[in-house]
Amino acid sequence: MITLDPGNISDYISDSEVEESLPGAIRALDSLVNRKGRGSEMLGWLDLPSVPAESTGRLEEEGERVREECDCLVVTGIGGSYLGARAAIEALCEEAEFPVYFAGNNLSSLYHSRLLHKLQDRRFAVCVISKSGTTTETAIAFRLLKELIREQDDPRSSERIIAITDPRKGALRKLAEEIGITVFDIPRDVGGRFSILSPVGLLPCAVAGIPVEEMLEGAADALEEYTRKADSNIMLLYALTRHLLQAKGIAVEVLSTFQPEMNQFCEWWKQLAGESEGKEGGGLFPASTVMTTDLHSLGQLLQEGRRNILETFLISNKPCRELIVPEEEENLDNLNYLAGKSLGQINRKAYEGTRDAHISGKIPVLSLEIPSITPRAMGELFIFFELAVSVSGRMAGINPFDQPGVEEYKKRMFRLLEKPGV
Repeated sequence: MITLDPGNISDYISDSEVEESLPGAIRALDSLVNRKGRGSEMLGWLDLPSVPAESTGRLEEEGERVREECDCLVVTGIGGSYLGARAAIEALCEEAEFPVYFAGNNLSSLYHSRLLHKLQDRRFAVCVISKSGTTTETAIAFRLLKELIREQDDPRSSERIIAITDPRKGALRKLAEEIGITVFDIPRDVGGRFSILSPVGLLPCAVAGIPVEEMLEGAADALEEYTRKADSNIMLLYALTRHLLQAKGIAVEVLSTFQPEMNQFCEWWKQLAGESEGKEGGGLFPASTVMTTDLHSLGQLLQEGRRNILETFLISNKPCRELIVPEEEENLDNLNYLAGKSLGQINRKAYEGTRDAHISGKIPVLSLEIPSITPRAMGELFIFFELAVSVSGRMAGINPFDQPGVEEYKKRMFRLLEKPGV
């Protein structure tokens, strides 16, 4: 399970403040568990870890079919429709061996031109993910991919398209019924950024070869662990820490990892935290760094810049692969003192040194650690952070499950593009 090292948080939050505020955190958690409060109609994500075995069996069967019949998969979606799957696939370096590409998450002509060129002579499958089927970025990419399939003149082209959409309505549901493609449902009470453990995230993972049952088992164990109303619940302590530090003027939370394969997980977390908490004038601005790379770019700011930052380290203790530093006779680079050590050992000391340096730089620092990056651990992490931002949001008195501000750019973009009716 995940462990929490509170670092130097006691320098910023007293034991009495934690004791006084903990009942509020427990009430927030209780409101989630009992499906009460603002946004309670969108709490279906709490049921996802206990999905029936026959449902996961269908996902894994479809994953096996795509791997047997196609050369690669293109996941077409934006925001919660792709971030969770991409996070899991890129993190699980040992399990994810089938090529999975991503489209429809931007409007760059160069990005999509390069992807289409790469797919030109390959039998690719498309997994298009959208509740409505009309999301601009996703729908444009889907058109381009369908056109390439048509150009390839494949008599079994419909077998190469999988739709994940609303169970009853929408443009994508209508298209799926018209052309007879495989369809999986997005639960209507699950928002995009909470959908990783639904077919939205699990189907691409299954195609990649990740054992989704293990991910769900990890999530189920985490849900049981982190819904306990006790002061030993580290999810509650993390959520409470974030809430109290924001009240003291902390404006930014930086999620720092020393595992580059977790970069996309940080991107998933940024959407989760930003859309859930960034409303009504509040919310910690979610940022991320990948170490030690970013120590050579953002390290100076973290060490000596504005002191309005909470740094949360996300650490894996054991890498999925290991390399040993060799010894060299001439030792021109003066690195023989590291000979015989593994990169994992060195990376660990880099984390410990960075943590201690940033503590000395007077910012609040805490660490979340998993033993290793496995499907079970990823399931645990997804649930941990989903619960944490929900509790923090409820403590702040907001609805963590809507995103009204996201619509503002769309209105202005559609007006500039002269969309009919806008």
